[in-house]
Amino acid sequence: MTRDAPAFVDTHVHLWDTKRLHYPWLADLPSLNRPMLPVDFSAAASAVTPSKFIFVECACDPNQRAAEVEWISGVAKSEPRLKGIVAHAPLELGKAVRKDLERLARNPLVKGIRRNLQGESHDFLNQAGFIEGINLLAEFGFTFDLCVRGSQLGAVSELVRRTPNVTFVLDHFGKPDVRGGGFASWSRALRPLADCHNVVCKISGLATEANCAHWRAAELQPFFAYAFACFGPDRVMFGSDWPVATLATTYDRWVETVLQLAPCANQRELTQLFRTNAERIYHV
Repeated sequence: MTRDAPAFVDTHVHLWDTKRLHYPWLADLPSLNRPMLPVDFSAAASAVTPSKFIFVECACDPNQRAAEVEWISGVAKSEPRLKGIVAHAPLELGKAVRKDLERLARNPLVKGIRRNLQGESHDFLNQAGFIEGINLLAEFGFTFDLCVRGSQLGAVSELVRRTPNVTFVLDHFGKPDVRGGGFASWSRALRPLADCHNVVCKISGLATEANCAHWRAAELQPFFAYAFACFGPDRVMFGSDWPVATLATTYDRWVETVLQLAPCANQRELTQLFRTNAERIYHV
């Protein structure tokens, strides 16, 4: 490594048990379509190991969302590093989602909500009911993880401006089209979003947006430089996106890449990226 990572928090880990719950999207990804459990995560992160990690919902069958949170809460009893859950909630229900949020708020592990948006239209992101649901999150102290594609960032900026009391976490740099040379369009759309100071960026998931089999750190460098310039050292957090990231990288290689490319000026900024920002945002 070019420099050593401090004790760190991984803000984006998925775990799933295909024998317990159903994940429709895994049918198209045979290498991932098997149980991915804490023992597997520990094996993947054996050389560079997080001291804490956040579980992020895994798009299981909609009828099993509560069961997913219940299962992960049980996992946490034997995996002390699992300090938080970003759970699914159907925020498009508007005020009717309150019951779901009240149930989740009774679980101290639940720190935030993710309603995956990467397949939704711009109109969906700005419909009145969805805005109502997002606004409720502030009442419960929940963050909102934004899983969107680069082409959606303009609509996301409008959403964020309409919900200023909620802290948003942009997953995976906003999923720019690294593979297709999409830096220019992504960078134009990212700046207005980063100008909203209630948005934090996860430094995660970029390798899978490149050519999974042949990417190099150098092609990711402009995206790192621009994201850090936009968000600054106070609003970036390390995440692995394990095990989805294994389509393109090992755990160790991703940590190495972040250490190499993150333009942190000193140890304090490196510690912010890898630990203290996450502890502040997710209250862990």
